[in-house]
Amino acid sequence: MSFRQTLADYIEAQAKPREKFGHQPRLYALTQQIGRAMEYDEDVVYAAVWLHDLGVFTGHRPEDLEQLKRWNNTSYAMEKTPDLLAAMGFPAHKIPAVVEAIRTHQPAYEPQTLEGTILRDADILEQLGAVGILRTVCKVGRDTRFADFTSAAQSLRQALADLPPKIKLPETQELARPRMQALAAFLASVDAEAGPLLY
Repeated sequence: MSFRQTLADYIEAQAKPREKFGHQPRLYALTQQIGRAMEYDEDVVYAAVWLHDLGVFTGHRPEDLEQLKRWNNTSYAMEKTPDLLAAMGFPAHKIPAVVEAIRTHQPAYEPQTLEGTILRDADILEQLGAVGILRTVCKVGRDTRFADFTSAAQSLRQALADLPPKIKLPETQELARPRMQALAAFLASVDAEAGPLLY
């Protein structure tokens, strides 16, 4: 069995709650769309896609709410990745590049490699549009950041305002446009339907 299938199977088993598993195959498909005309190491991107969120899964993150507020899921993924990939037969000389891509996958960081840029851009796309809405709203009541619909809507507004300017690649900017329009339309509908009564 190739390391790719082994890795996908491992993450499918670890991804809890269940809906967290869909992020990885969607994200990989986005990286392929973004990078289709580029020369980059697809093994590195593939591994980083599947492992970058390991620290957000139940069973890998703290259950205590106070510890969870201070939890650095990226550091956890970076720490676990080398041994996991080595055990799966991943090319050893590429492991540092995977860890580096994971390190800079969040919007607050500046990727230093093309592989990291592709991953980060794709991850930004997953926070916009209909998928971004689903991923945010499903966390209401079970994530310390989202106590209610109001906090979820505020997070989506912040994403729409802050994330598009952080996109690096023209290919990603093109893919982002319909997602931004969908998210803006959704938020306008929320305002029209609920006004100040969204709790």
